[in-house]
Amino acid sequence: MDQREISKPDKKYFDEFPPVTREEWEAAIYQDLKGQDYQKKLVWKTYEGFDIMPYYMQEDLESLVHLTACPGEFPFIRGNGKESNIWKVRQDIKVDDPQKADIKAADLLRKGITSLGLVFNEKKDYTQEDIEVFFKNVLLGFAEVNVLAGMNFIDFLKIILTVVDKYNLRRDNIFGSLNYDPLGNLAIKGNFFISEEEDFNVGKKLILMAKDVPGFRMISINGQHFHNAGASIVEELAFSLTAGTEYIHRLTDRGLSVNQISPRLSFTFGVGSDYFLEIAKLRAARMLWAHIMRAFGPENENLTQMNIHVETSRWNMTLYDPYVNVLRSTTESMSAIIGGADSLTVLPFDSAYAESSEFSERLARNQQLLLKEEAYLQKVIDPAAGSYYIENLTSSIADEVWKLFLHIEEKGGYLQAFKEGYVQSKIKETASTRDIAIAQRRDILLGSNQYPDFTEHIDAELPAEVTNPVSQHPDNILAEPLKPYRGAMAFERLRYRTDRFAIANKRPEVFMLTYGNLAMRRARSQFAGNFFGCAGFGIIDNPGFDTVKEGIEAALASHAEIVVICSSDEEYSSLIPEVFPQLRNDKIIVLAGYPKDYAERFKMIGLKHFIHVRSNILETLEGFQKELNIF
Repeated sequence: MDQREISKPDKKYFDEFPPVTREEWEAAIYQDLKGQDYQKKLVWKTYEGFDIMPYYMQEDLESLVHLTACPGEFPFIRGNGKESNIWKVRQDIKVDDPQKADIKAADLLRKGITSLGLVFNEKKDYTQEDIEVFFKNVLLGFAEVNVLAGMNFIDFLKIILTVVDKYNLRRDNIFGSLNYDPLGNLAIKGNFFISEEEDFNVGKKLILMAKDVPGFRMISINGQHFHNAGASIVEELAFSLTAGTEYIHRLTDRGLSVNQISPRLSFTFGVGSDYFLEIAKLRAARMLWAHIMRAFGPENENLTQMNIHVETSRWNMTLYDPYVNVLRSTTESMSAIIGGADSLTVLPFDSAYAESSEFSERLARNQQLLLKEEAYLQKVIDPAAGSYYIENLTSSIADEVWKLFLHIEEKGGYLQAFKEGYVQSKIKETASTRDIAIAQRRDILLGSNQYPDFTEHIDAELPAEVTNPVSQHPDNILAEPLKPYRGAMAFERLRYRTDRFAIANKRPEVFMLTYGNLAMRRARSQFAGNFFGCAGFGIIDNPGFDTVKEGIEAALASHAEIVVICSSDEEYSSLIPEVFPQLRNDKIIVLAGYPKDYAERFKMIGLKHFIHVRSNILETLEGFQKELNIF
């Protein structure tokens, strides 16, 4: 039989399944909900300002105008490349000692790294020989080189160009970036490097100095600053795009053309744990930037491309249960790659609390290499294309970003909005909302506010900045700076206080007095164990007592400071009046749950503490710490 006949079935696949209309889906959903509120139960209210529906259909794509774009074509929503999804695997190196950093860089290149970030200490004076020795041996022409140079940007670029010429390297074969970002410095430190006027003049000088090094980008827009201060995806993109537009305006005002500026810009974004939203974020970013750049009239559409570097989230990392950070950064990396990042840095899992070790750096590096070499993610361009869900997310993000972008432009642009404090206030508002969601466990950070490792303790004294947001700005500031922090910090401070207290004192313990209904007592004791475990308290669980008397005697005999009564709401009505009077003088008594029919009666006899799914766990645990004189 002809192979072509085999490959052409008589009928289309799935013809036996009739199409299902939206009306039929909705009818089935309402039936399953049995009168419950559709909006509350199934519609996801995002921090980004739009709702995500429980399902999407092909007809939801009909109004989306971007679907006809091909990879490598305007507006580059599907990526900049036409033939593959290859991205540069980047790892950063601190260059305190150029000789040691030189050796490390050479080693990384042998281990699969194709992009290096060189973090120079801005408080240290480097000689030309220091830097020249470093560059000449390993990097230029062999890998992308990204210089994070503190303030000496012109000097660094001069040295790089000197090395290129001295060793007869081709200027058109040098790739990388200088990460010059005076607006980013203002965002983090509250002021410009030198002054507003001079900083933009330096930007112009850098672009002109590197006019014949086409692969080297001078100006960076560090959107990850917004991400790591708690901004939403929409805010991160809108503020980054307006900052990029600010650079275009300021540099064209100084006589440069958009054709000169565009190839010199690069964007860095953080990527968080909202897997599909983060994929859509990068797609939306490229599309919006392409349209913004087109308005400036570049000589060709390739100049409207956005170059995107992505860094896995610092905001999302945790101090406790740190190996979970490897899982977080893996899904974050997948979002970045599927979304079409041009280069990616995976932060080592211990970045939140230590100088990264060779082990943690190797894990971070190999996460990318595994996704590249074993999962083959570099083979497929825009694998999310056509997804009802992701295409609609892309459009929704783009719509909300554009609204905020236009609002900022109406306020006079990014710089004016930042000086007035608008950018900071928007991010603070979002960060506060996210913090409350974590405190109430509506958002989960595994190992921090849910499912803690009860056996994990930190005895070492940690620097204050590990568990507290640190302001990096000097006394004299032009505008209030952003305050980067991690979402888990508040819970980490809580738990670390217990760990430090336990070095010189007995670690507080929580006794589970479990009685009655098997399912309810187990569920509530598990809930309470996770609840108090987040504060580092010891947990004494029990399978269940046969009698109330037996439970009371065991609780009194224990060394636990806190007793949690775990049973069903119905049994609490008789259980609490019997248990509470016998334990109240020796223990802190807590009820797992909030039986609304009996709660007021229990409060009248003196029961103060209830823990339940609506509790603000952070505030509640801090209250117990105060009661136990931990602080």
